[in-house]
Amino acid sequence: MLIKGKVLKILEENKGKNISGEEIAKKLNISRTSIWKAINALRSEGYTINAVTNKGYSLATNTDFISKEGISLYLNNEYSKIDIYTYKLVSSTNDVAKTLALNGAKHGTVIISEEQSAGKGRLGRVFYSPANTGIYMSIILRPNLTAMDSVLITTSASVAICNAIQKVTGIECQIKWINDIYLNNKKVGGILTEASTNFESGTIDYLILGIGLNFNKPKESFPKELETIASSLFSNNNGNINRNILCAEIVNNILSMIPQIKSYDFISEYKKKSIILNNEIVYISAGVSSIGKAIDINNDGSLVVKHDDGSIKVLNSGEVTIRRLN
Repeated sequence: MLIKGKVLKILEENKGKNISGEEIAKKLNISRTSIWKAINALRSEGYTINAVTNKGYSLATNTDFISKEGISLYLNNEYSKIDIYTYKLVSSTNDVAKTLALNGAKHGTVIISEEQSAGKGRLGRVFYSPANTGIYMSIILRPNLTAMDSVLITTSASVAICNAIQKVTGIECQIKWINDIYLNNKKVGGILTEASTNFESGTIDYLILGIGLNFNKPKESFPKELETIASSLFSNNNGNINRNILCAEIVNNILSMIPQIKSYDFISEYKKKSIILNNEIVYISAGVSSIGKAIDINNDGSLVVKHDDGSIKVLNSGEVTIRRLN
């Protein structure tokens, strides 16, 4: 870890408290000049670090700034050397990830931005991505899987994200098949997977796992068309929980789950977190809208729906909503 990262870790551990340059220097066994340079480097990246004569440095309590160093601090040791690219603004992190993947980016490479001008959702929709309030991240994966297995990555990632949220924030989210994260019956996040496959072998060359998560409520609130269906994890977190920690935990969970994906262990958790199982749903398949009851989720991630006439439909894709009776 670079000196800058080590200094940031100490400041994070003492957030809101003054800690002298001398004390930091002793902890890291480096000169105070090196500490000063690291502090200035962190400030130039956007961190609010206060300095008080004879008292030392303190990281502002409301600091919630996503950075490579901030994420790296909380990654498991086996993932500490993955490549992380951070941006202030991109059109879409998935677009950036595709370019990097085509140029040979390694498995586990992370792309994250504070804002997206054209964030991608399913079915060509736009994912609302205002600045400094969300987690907009893409992970490049090169799994030893076939194209048919790609849905397993989406379903396992949903579980990984929910578990990360619960561990870091204490908030328990649910999953709406197949890729939406819900809290109190409103969407707080979603997943979009895009893959490049080898048509001869049927294997995945690379897969982009795009993650959008509404962390804080946007300052201008949600657009009118989203007000009744979208929400965020917090109305005003005010820096109490660091987004870097949640980003890192999501990466930890996803990268550790991928090698075990064919064991299907995550499916039982997926079912427990499902918001639609045992509910009447409306689904659209091949352009046709139908009504049925969601009765099961298979190991391959497909949804089993039972109709009133007793017939069964297995969905591998499609648009699903819970049927609300007036």
